Formats: sequence, structure tokens, C-alpha cells
Amino acid sequence: MALTAALTEGLDRYAIGTKLRELRRRKRMGLAELGRHTGLSASLLSKIERGKMYPTLPTLLRIALVFSVDLGYFFSPAGSDVALARRDTRLRFPDRPGETDTSYHFESLDYGATERRLSAYLAEFDSKPVDDVRLHRHDGDEFLFVLSGTLGLYVEDHELVLEAEDAAYFRAGRPHGYRRIGRKRCRAVVVVAP
Repeated sequence: MALTAALTEGLDRYAIGTKLRELRRRKRMGLAELGRHTGLSASLLSKIERGKMYPTLPTLLRIALVFSVDLGYFFSPAGSDVALARRDTRLRFPDRPGETDTSYHFESLDYGATERRLSAYLAEFDSKPVDDVRLHRHDGDEFLFVLSGTLGLYVEDHELVLEAEDAAYFRAGRPHGYRRIGRKRCRAVVVVAP
């Protein structure tokens, strides 16, 4: 059954294909690579991007998960300047999915942002022995602001102790990690910029 002109026009105003292409290009990902991540063919993805085909919701959800965006991203009006991340709709994730021994849990604070120039998280840190802190590195710069508790921030081979309302800024390409010091709940806002 062909879509009526009104229905087609209604779907076109969301520019789903254009939004998909922007997400893919921002990640410097080809259609074949996106196909491997989603289980969809490159030709199907190309048709969606060019507006020749409209994806089903399950198909769009597969794509959204690859780019860590909400389904609402594809249905928000183009050019929206404000993305809200309400406390009751944020999801909480461990630093290493599937493992019980975590260093921290985080919530994305900019999940719905479409033209993201940075990534912002609310992190809650777990208590760890000094020799059990996992160091990691990634591109860009990192900024963190401690909201509560005491945080041990490891940058390369030394620990910096940050108290509530302390902040730190560093190059994230250097090995770094975190741990809660003491029993008090330790939370911080972490911002990563490429």
C-alpha cells in the first residue's frame, strides 16, 4: 500500500534521512560500517538517508542505539535549540556494562542534544582500593566538577584529591581514572569535549 501524499509530507518534515546522514558523518562512519553495527544493509540505509524509504520504528531504534540518541531525536523539529534531560527520564549505566565490579555509574546529561559539541555526564563513583583504580584514555579534554563527597582523580601516576565544589580540567589522552574516597556519596558532573 503506497503512502498518501499527506502522510509522505508529514514524514518528510522530520527529515529523518538527513538527521541519520548527519549522525553518521559526524562519527565518520560509512554506510557499510553502520550496516554491520545495525544488521541492516547499506542499500537500505542509503534509501533512508536519501528519503526514498521511511524506516520502521524497530529499524530506527537499531540506528538510534548505535549513535546513543533517543528515538525522539529523529522526531524533534529541525533546528531545536534546547535539549532537556529531565531527572526522571535519564538512564543510569555502569562504566563497564555487564560487569558487577564498577568504578562509577553515569547518566548522560545531553542525551537529546542533536548538534552536540561536547558530552556531559552525571557520575557517581564507587569506593576502590588505590591499586584497583582502572585507568583509561580517550580523545579530547575533560572537565569535572565535584558535587558531593571526596574524589580521587588519577592522572597518569599520581592521585589528586578533590572535595565538593572542586574542579579539574585535563587532557583526556593521558591515562586517568577515579575512585570515591571515604564512605560519603561522591558525585560529579563530567564534561568531555573532542
